[in-house]
This record gives sequence, structure tokens and C-alpha cells, in this order.
Amino acid sequence: MEKMSLQKYKALTKLSSGDFKAFLYDCDGTLADNMGAHKQSYIRVAADEGVVIEGDIIDEFAGLPIIKVIDEINKRYKTNFDPAEFTARKHALFFNEFIEQTQPIDYVVNHLKNHAGKIRIGVVSGGSRNSVEKTLTVLGIRHLVEVLVCAGDTPNGKPYADPFLAAAAQLGVPPEQCLVFEDGEPGVQAAIAAGMQWVRIDKL
Repeated sequence: MEKMSLQKYKALTKLSSGDFKAFLYDCDGTLADNMGAHKQSYIRVAADEGVVIEGDIIDEFAGLPIIKVIDEINKRYKTNFDPAEFTARKHALFFNEFIEQTQPIDYVVNHLKNHAGKIRIGVVSGGSRNSVEKTLTVLGIRHLVEVLVCAGDTPNGKPYADPFLAAAAQLGVPPEQCLVFEDGEPGVQAAIAAGMQWVRIDKL
């Protein structure tokens, strides 16, 4: 690891010390350095319909299920995108053109690798299952993840507690013994709602 990444890894390791039985990681923006690619796929699908959107709105609602982000785009830009259709097109574009370029956020990926087998490992994402599965495979860590909770797996997504509580239940670990790693505010709010401690990755 480069010096800055090593410093962040040490900081993350210190923050995650304690009596935890499970680590629950977000995927995009936490393990995977692919938020830029996600933004470009939103922007290109909107542009195909003659609508120019700014990437900042994607950062603002990072962690929400894609359909919810599109609802926010419709509100902000007074558009009437069909959320299901936009989601399908955005997913296809990202999956076919961008996903193989995914790079790891080194210090978080190394943190997961170094704790796998010692602490239960889950990934909780607002992305679709096949996209998250592929992303984790590209990063070389899919085999280390015991439980995967994705968009549509629970009645409510982030910022509700449901996805994290589902992961904890599948792992057989009480919520208070889970530590969440997140880069987005909806994910942090979901962790709080679930009664779990959390680390904000983008603030390290």
C-alpha cells in the first residue's frame, strides 16, 4: 500500500477494534472506487433523453437504491423519467461498459481481507445483486463475503435499517455487535437506525 493508504488502513483498523462479531461493508464508494463511473452512467442515460444532470446529485444521494435516486432526479430537474426503465438502462450501461474498470479502495479492501475468517463479513449495498456480485468478483473478494444484501432484498432500503438488520440476522450476529463501513449519508442513517456502530469511510 502507498503511504496515504497505509495511514488510512491503520486508522480504520484502530476505529474497528472492539468487541465486534461482524463487519458490514457498503460496496460502491466504500470497497469499490467506481462512483465516478456510476455518475457517468446516470448522466449518459439522462443525456440520451435530452436532459443534462449534474453529478453532484449522485454524490448527494449515494447509498440510496437507484430507483430512489431517480425519484430525486425527477424532483430536482422536473423530469418524468420512468424509474424502472431508467434503472434498467443505467444498470446495463454500467455493467457492460464500466464495471470491469472497477478499482479497489485499497485500505478498505485490505481491511476486509485481513479480517475475513476472524470476523463475520457481509456486504450491504443499494445496488443490484448481479452488479454487486460482479464488482466484488472484479475486486477479488467475493469469496470472502459470507452474506450479501442488495437492492430489493428487503422491504425498505437505506436509509431504513432493514438491509443491515437482514445481514445481521443472516450472519446470526446481534446488531450491537456489528460495525458498518459506509461512504454515504443514507447508509450511515441506516446503520444508526439498526442500532449499529459505524465508520464513515469518506471522512478518513
